[in-house]
Amino acid sequence: MSHTLTVGQLLHQLRTLDQELPVYLAINPDWPYAHRIDRVVARAEQQAGAVYIAEGGQAGVLPPAVRAELAWS
Repeated sequence: MSHTLTVGQLLHQLRTLDQELPVYLAINPDWPYAHRIDRVVARAEQQAGAVYIAEGGQAGVLPPAVRAELAWS
């Protein structure tokens, strides 16, 4: 089931982590690579505002433990 994550939910999930840890995107279970985050863009239209996180290039293969936790193995 697809779920749209809100800014508040993302902040809640990240709040307890070490603030010096790098953040990567895991994009595709068929090609399980980590991707760097480039920029964050917020659009605040009246009814369809959203935050967009731009992919900033491939950073390597996802570790097997991460793939398993994402159920991508």
